[in-house]
Amino acid sequence: MARRRSVLLVGVVAALVAALGVVGAAAAPPEEADGSSVTQWNLIAANTLTGLPGPAGGAPPSTQINMGMVQGAVYDAVNAITPKHHRPYLLDRRFGNRASDAAAVATAAYLVLKNIVETVPQTISFPTRSTVLASLETQYNASANAIADSPFKDMGIAAGTAAAQAMIDARQGDGRFGPSQWVPSSAVGHWSLLPGQANDPTPWVGGVTPFLLQSSSQFRSAGPPELTSAAWAADFNEVKAIGRATGSTRTDVQTYIAKWWQSTPVASWNDVARQLITRNHLDVMDSARVLAMQNMAAADAAINTWNDKYHFDFWRPWNAIVRASEDGNAATVADPTWTALITAPYPDHVSGHLGLDSSHAGVLRMFFGDAPAGGYQITSGAVNPGGPATRTFGSFSQVLDEIVEARIWAGLHYRTADVQAVVLGTNVANYAAENYFEPVGNH
Repeated sequence: MARRRSVLLVGVVAALVAALGVVGAAAAPPEEADGSSVTQWNLIAANTLTGLPGPAGGAPPSTQINMGMVQGAVYDAVNAITPKHHRPYLLDRRFGNRASDAAAVATAAYLVLKNIVETVPQTISFPTRSTVLASLETQYNASANAIADSPFKDMGIAAGTAAAQAMIDARQGDGRFGPSQWVPSSAVGHWSLLPGQANDPTPWVGGVTPFLLQSSSQFRSAGPPELTSAAWAADFNEVKAIGRATGSTRTDVQTYIAKWWQSTPVASWNDVARQLITRNHLDVMDSARVLAMQNMAAADAAINTWNDKYHFDFWRPWNAIVRASEDGNAATVADPTWTALITAPYPDHVSGHLGLDSSHAGVLRMFFGDAPAGGYQITSGAVNPGGPATRTFGSFSQVLDEIVEARIWAGLHYRTADVQAVVLGTNVANYAAENYFEPVGNH
């Protein structure tokens, strides 16, 4: 069907050219040597999705799931029209390979984003919904109007529409906005909210159907240490000394870094990807492939880490340190005055931030190496971290090592939760590369 459609459309163009007697600019097949349309719509998607209210999908793990939907559709749209073909994610259909890449990318991204915004349940407060939809429409019209009208543009729009619809259909009933995964318990070792603390805005994330994994717990972590163990005492005493809000052993630089990493991983790592895609002059297919693999792997890492969080329901430092007399370990001593530098409204194990960071970094390392030439920059979205917002890094390993420490310095996590999250996220990235997005045919 795809081959016949391509032949018919090319025949129509040939007939029009013959009738006019000239080859007009609009009749020439569009060419895009680079992935600029892919990175443009990646930025639009990241800005749109991170700007949603937390309960409406704007919290970091749900933002990552939504980003996976967008980039998966963009990948399928581009993959359906380029000669450099890879295994499709959902859209097992070919369109004319002279279709407009820019039209395909913009249409796929816009339609998925539009659907994400429109389908946030009406029971969730979302006062900016109409404004967000209007902004998306304006940006799509600007992209579409910049492409000369031609059958090639129409073919690109058709490919983008098909890819978007395939993704939308596949994600129906996938568990987004489903029931909370949390079963509250006051028992020793279990997490609980601080007095007056708002609950997790998206406690359903661990119950969402993954994109690439076989289950939402496929890479279940080893779990936190036994409370009577020396490993638990080591985790406990480390964060107790350095993670407290006041009177900590942290340096000023460590405090700054701990606050700086409160930035949202989906924003940070997609920015890094855009930098490296542009600097390395990736074409449209490779650009779409990087961003799809990266964001779909990170989406599954978010799902698996949140599934772990509510499976183990392990207490945070601010729960454990004030109740240490109950843990049965003589090497831990309670401090009823202890408070963390930074808090979060969900269980400790494993670190959600590092699950996402390690999956993003794992995929980017596959494409660009652990230490990309020229390094890369990350700009933190954290409010007043106490130092520069933008920092430069030389390798992905450097960043992951720093975040492991930063979450302890913040009083947010124990070392075990951080280290096991890196393993989990890396496993997801490797699984994605081994089972999806492979080249097909001649390259």
